[in-house]
Formats: sequence, structure tokens, C-alpha cells
Amino acid sequence: MSLYTLEEKINATSSGSPGVARLGIPPYQWWNEGLHGIAGPYTNFSDEGEFSYSTSFPQPILMGAAFDDELITEVAKVISTEARAFNNANRTGLDFWTPNINPFRDPRWGRGQETPGEDSYHLSSYVQALIHGLQGDASDPYKRVVATCKHFAGYDVEDWNGNLRYQNDVEISQQDMVEYYLVPFQACVQANVGAFMCSYNAVNGAPPCADPYLLQTILREHWGWTNEEQWVTSDCDAVQNVYLPHQWSSSRGGAAYDSLKAGTDLTCGTYMQEHLPAAVQQGLFDEAVLDQALVRQYSSLVRLGYFDSADNQPYRQLGFDSVATNASQALARRAAAEGIVLLKNDGTLPLSVDSSMSIGLFGDWANATDQLLGNYAGVATYLHSPLYALEQLNVTINYAGGNPGGQGDPTTNRWSNLYGAYSTSDVLMYVGGIDNSVEAEDDDRTYLTWTGAQLDVISLLADTGKPVIVVVTGGGQIDNTPLVNNPNISAILWAGYPGQDGGSAIIDIVTGKTAPAGRLPTTQYPSNYIAQVSMMDMNMRPGENNPGRTYKWYNGSAVYEFGHGLHYTNFSAEVTSELQQSYAISALTQNCNSTGGFLERCPFVSVDVEVSNDGDVSSDYVTLGYIAGEFGPAPHPKKSLVSYKRLHNIAGGSSATATLNLTLASLARVDEMGNKVLYPGDYTMMIDNHPLASVNFTLTGEHAMLDMWPQRPNQTAQGVEYVGDYWYGGYGSDYGAEPAEFQSTM
Repeated sequence: MSLYTLEEKINATSSGSPGVARLGIPPYQWWNEGLHGIAGPYTNFSDEGEFSYSTSFPQPILMGAAFDDELITEVAKVISTEARAFNNANRTGLDFWTPNINPFRDPRWGRGQETPGEDSYHLSSYVQALIHGLQGDASDPYKRVVATCKHFAGYDVEDWNGNLRYQNDVEISQQDMVEYYLVPFQACVQANVGAFMCSYNAVNGAPPCADPYLLQTILREHWGWTNEEQWVTSDCDAVQNVYLPHQWSSSRGGAAYDSLKAGTDLTCGTYMQEHLPAAVQQGLFDEAVLDQALVRQYSSLVRLGYFDSADNQPYRQLGFDSVATNASQALARRAAAEGIVLLKNDGTLPLSVDSSMSIGLFGDWANATDQLLGNYAGVATYLHSPLYALEQLNVTINYAGGNPGGQGDPTTNRWSNLYGAYSTSDVLMYVGGIDNSVEAEDDDRTYLTWTGAQLDVISLLADTGKPVIVVVTGGGQIDNTPLVNNPNISAILWAGYPGQDGGSAIIDIVTGKTAPAGRLPTTQYPSNYIAQVSMMDMNMRPGENNPGRTYKWYNGSAVYEFGHGLHYTNFSAEVTSELQQSYAISALTQNCNSTGGFLERCPFVSVDVEVSNDGDVSSDYVTLGYIAGEFGPAPHPKKSLVSYKRLHNIAGGSSATATLNLTLASLARVDEMGNKVLYPGDYTMMIDNHPLASVNFTLTGEHAMLDMWPQRPNQTAQGVEYVGDYWYGGYGSDYGAEPAEFQSTM
């Protein structure tokens, strides 16, 4: 850094770093994407031939439904391998702005499809497996790639009711912040992730990119994320948002330097590059702060081998023959099939298919192409729809031409050919739901329902009396109550965004080639949920105008609860480990010296669960372990997921054992100050949603503080001259403060 001029240092704060030609430092583009395959505006796919495609896996919301961390590591290794191959051809970078690890708190969020689901423990376990696959082992001489955990923090609103993500100031209690919103990000630190991305929104008045409390006090000091190669980037142009609309800093130069000083080392865009010179002129600037940011950036590239000879680097030898291999394609199909969830089945599935059968195929996803991928997708190797997959079988297909259309298509003038398809078919299959036309970045949903036109056609198929299979698509859940209640709907599957071979995976499940074992990663709420709570109400616990969020706190009746998923067989379970009837809290905390001072990471017990397949069909089984009990501060969550393990290919009449490892964090509660505390009381560990097995134990003695949370200092936005209180969300945005009688207006 001592060889750089000040101007050269400032230029290096941009995501499109120009390099320093006089020193032989090449340009580098930091903005690369890898959510479910390599992607992004600066990843260069050729028009044909080599490097014209890569493997495109399912969206994380579907891979999360697999509850299979080993699968996630395998997927991440493929993504990082293909990224290295593309980088060796100068077609992408070495750092990737993935994963999106914000919890899917509200079903309306347009980007929920990018996350593994609603539960903070699930996200934490998933993201550690993902980072391991993306970055490699800590002992490796070079990282595979650098992962970036985003969006830090409290980001999960795009544009709901005029509340644009760039200007939102979300109010989150310390209790909810520690217990829910920050949990996956602390797991990123534990996994030694290489980078963080700070978010657009403000949290309790402060935009994260300029908030030293979040970026320094919590991230670097309290959590210990201090390796010199670890850096923070802003989301694209979020440093500009520090000035306007957040008005945190009173000048553009102040916004650029306040962000740098708070701990944002890089900006997506050019705002620091353009406005740090003004901070220098205003006397706001300490060059040592800039030097520290650049040391973090370049140390990261050093750990990637960017400046070293390629001769002794295995990753630098990878070519296009490492991209879209047969194994990678098989993994993409398997990842989709593992996540697909069987919601309802009257025995129609698995479907026995032979040459005498005719299948009617309906819905706008029946011959889906790009719809399969969701957002943040690169160029897939191929796009295999359900129609394609059925065409590989020896059956007659009566395809209705993609009719009816999706949620944006209420017209009926193309419905005339439906009759010919359903009247001549033995089995009817509808594939559709929602897609990126109604849920996406910059686009939150405002309803949780099927449209009238969609339900009209589905019920028309059901009225035939023939077996009807509905495959529901999209990341956010749709209220399926009319389909659940209709006895003529034989089966319902949820398939999310299943990726390049999603159609094949769907038909694998339908025909029984693969037995379903996915579990819903989010709660399926009834449609009136949107009238009960503002999307801007960030409180997790139920309140006057909030029925509660996620399976832990929702006090209504879910259509399908988190973790729901049927099988083609029946399972039973037994806890075979002998747990003590009681444990002294003092004994649990006094002999733990191997967790770096993080008492919540101290081991508690390992619980062996014997799972038996009591039917005839070989199947995977996801062992979900929950803790419940009325210990700690009220209100108490209904239950909390604390461990899970997917068991594979349990044959009929056979058993397998899942080992669920619990730590003190599995038992801890978070108080109103954000402290993690171990409380005395009666605890129950339950296996699966409608418990197949359970075990009780008691913690005795005085409560113990596992982690004392640093409190936020008083901070005030500086304001910008002439602007004042200018940006507002629509009526009802501050719903938590509205009288209950106004709820029905939302």
C-alpha cells in the first residue's frame, strides 16, 4: 500500500477496481455471483462452445428443503470448481457475493427464494456447509473462492407498500436481532467466511454500511471476525444511500468516509471512489483507515493465489472439462429431487407408468424454461421441463400448450384446447404457481393466493373425477387450502425453483423413481395472514397486530407447517441414547474450554435416534430435532429446531441411526437485552413435527449467562439540508401502531 498514491488507493475502493498499471497490478472486478451456479453481470459466457454454459442448481429455497448439509457442501464444491475454471479463462472473478442468508421471515418477500428458509438454526447449519464447499478447508494453501454473506442485516423487504429497500429503516428489538436476524451471520463468522455485504436498509436508525456498532463492535470485536483477509463490501450503491435517503451523513464525502471508517472496505459502484476526495478536502480523512481496507482486499486475493504463479496451484489448472460434468448434472437433478416436498397424497402417487397410460399436462410451468432457474442464474447446461421428462417415458402426453397462463394471465380465450387434453387423458397433472414475474428482487408479493383463473382450471380438472396431481412452483408459499379441501385433488407437490433438470426431478418423484423426503423450509400461512400483520412489523413474537412469525411464534393455524413432508412409506423413531433426568447448569458451563470463549458452543449431548422404515418403499428420511418447554422469559416459542440429519435410502423393514449433536445454544434463550442465557426448567426434545419420539430432562441450579450482548450506543442521523422528513411508506406501513380496527384495510 505504501507504493500507491492516495488517488490510486481511493480508486481501489470501487468494485470495478482499475488496478495500478505502473506497479503491474491488474484490474479486478469484485462483483461476481454464485447463488446456485456461477452468474452475475460480469461473468462472461461465450455464445457457443466452451464456457457457454455451466451447472445451474435449484434455488436455495428448494435445496434448503432437502435438509441435507452434505448435499449442500457437494453443490458448493461444484460451483467453486466451475468458478475456478471460468476464472482461468478470464471469464469471472474469484470472490462471489453469495449466499443470501437473511431468514425468510415474511412469505411476501420477493427474494425469499434465494434463502434456505425461515428458521435461523437451519440457515446457520446450511450456510456453514455451503461456505465449506465454496472456500475449502481452512488448512488448504489456497482458498477455492471467497464467499460473501449478505445482506447484513435486517434486510427482507423489497418494495412492499411503497417501502423501498433503499430507504427502509426497520425497527428490530435486541432480543429479535440476536435470536433471529443475526444468527445465520454469526454462523458465517464461525465458518470463517471471507467477506460480508452490508445492506441497503437502515436498522434502528443506522444504515449498516456506516454503522460501526454492527461492522466493528459486533462483527469484528464481539464475534472475532478479524483475519486480515476478511473484508466488507456494500450492496450496490448502498454507500450512496447513507447520504440519501437515509441522511445519516450530511454530505456525500461524509457518507463515503463514514462508511469506510465504520468498516465498509469496498463499495459496489463508484460512490467512495468519486466522493472520498471531498472527505479529504473537508479534513474528515485518515489515510490509515483506507490502507486497512485495501490490505483486507488484497490479502484476500493473496489467499486465493491471485498474484502467484499458476504452476503449483491445482485450482489454476482447471479448464472447461471441469464444467458441467456428468457428475455435476446428476447432482443438480438429485438436489432438486431431494428438496421436492409431498404435501398431500391419497395414494395416487407414486404413479405406475406404462405404455397404455395417457397423461394430460397443464399449467404455465409444464414446459418451463428459464422459470425453472429463478433469479441470479447463469446460463444453464440445459433446461429440462416436466414435458421433456415425460417425453422420455413410454406414455401418451396430451399437452395443453402451457395453458392456463401464470398469475399475470387471467384471460380465457386460450382455454378451448383444455378439453381435448383432459378428456382424452387417464391422469391429469397441473404444474404452476408463481415465478419471478410476481416475486423477485425489487418485487414483493401482496397476496398469498392462487388467482381465480388458476383455481378455476385446477378445479375444472378435479371435476372430471380423474386423478389430479398439482405441482406447485415458486419460492414463496401459496395458500393451498382449496386444493387441500378438495377430495378430487389426489396429490400436491411443492417444487420451488428446481433448476436446470427440475422437470426430470419432478417426474422422478411422481413416478417413484425417487421417493419424496423433502420438508417445507417455511410455514404455509393462510391467505388472510397478509391482513393480519404489516410486512414492516419486524417483531417475531405475537402482539396486538401481529399473529407471530415462523413456526416458533405463529398463533394461528398453518395450512402446512414448517417441516411438513409426506413419504411413500411410514417411519417410526426411537431415541436410543440414555439422557440424564437432570443436569446441573454449573456443571455444563464450567468444563468447556475449547470454544474460544463462546460458551454457547459448548457441547451438551449427542442424541442417537433410530429411524425405522415400517413400509415397503426405500426412502430417505429427514430427522428433525426440536426443543420445547416453558423455560426462560415469556412468551415461550412453541418449539425450536436445534438439529437435523438426513438419512439416505432406508429400505423397507430396515433402520438407520441419526446422531443429533446438541450444544448449549440448543437450550439457551435470549433475553430482552440480547444476552444468551441458560435457564433452569423442564425441557423436551422431540423428533419430527408430530413427534415420533420424545425425551424429557431438567436443568437445575441458577441461570448462567452464556453471552453478554454489547448494547447499541446512542446514534443520530445528521440529516441533509433541505430534505427533512421526506420518504414514507404507504398507509399501514407502521401497522404495529395502528388500531386493530384498521387491520382489514390492508
